[in-house]
Amino acid sequence: MDRVFKRAEGLLDRLDTMLAPAIATPDWNAAHAFRWQRRNGRGSLHAVHHLHKISLGDLQDIDQQKQRVEQNTRQFVQGRPANNVLLTGARGTGKSSLVKALLNEYAAQGLRLIEIDKEGLADLPEIVELVSARSERFILYCDDLSFNDEEPGYQALKAALDGSIVALSDNLLIYATSNRRHLMPEYMQENLATKYVGDEVHPAEGVEEKISLSERFGLWVSFYPFTQDEYLTIAAHWVKQLGGLPFAEETRREALQWALMRGSRSGRVASQFARDWVGRM
Repeated sequence: MDRVFKRAEGLLDRLDTMLAPAIATPDWNAAHAFRWQRRNGRGSLHAVHHLHKISLGDLQDIDQQKQRVEQNTRQFVQGRPANNVLLTGARGTGKSSLVKALLNEYAAQGLRLIEIDKEGLADLPEIVELVSARSERFILYCDDLSFNDEEPGYQALKAALDGSIVALSDNLLIYATSNRRHLMPEYMQENLATKYVGDEVHPAEGVEEKISLSERFGLWVSFYPFTQDEYLTIAAHWVKQLGGLPFAEETRREALQWALMRGSRSGRVASQFARDWVGRM
């Protein structure tokens, strides 16, 4: 019997090493933002202590987009019905900055943010379980989200948004940003839906599959490239915020030259110019 017990104990020890440990509950009071990270095949939440200090007032020339997403977030924080949000459009136009600014605006009212990459989306049930009993309101934030045809996170997100028998908890919404409106690559041959395309018998159904994910976000908000005047307004704002001199003709000329070298008049480029200009001057 002693030999049997020893063999059983050895077997249990081996099983313990094979089984993944339970997800540790984070210190929710340690931060307003958290990052979901996978290590050794297991995900866990890690506090983010150094947040980007950007406010809603810093976001220029996206007033309509800002108003729509802030209204949805305010409803959510106040415990009223609200939608999952997809922010799409031109790069550097404030999509990610808007989400960060909303956290800074509403953190004191109980808003919290969990950043997750697309590989971590398969762990959505575990995240829902962690936050479901909390009194805070959580935004699950997926930045620069896009999928290839075969990536597993695609189906996990699609089921979580609308389709799985396991629903998101009432205190959790998903906010995603992407440069792609439908989150997946699209091809010219897909316009030939009524013709023979490759080996697929019903190509039009493949197109519908790609569109179906983005349609499960209740609120779509589109961002557009800035005009020259809008770009200069944003650059002037950041120069002022960073303590620079008034936006004179020389500064305006330098800002336009900076945008020309970068090939873009985005808000990100305007902010980068301001940091360079104020630092040199």
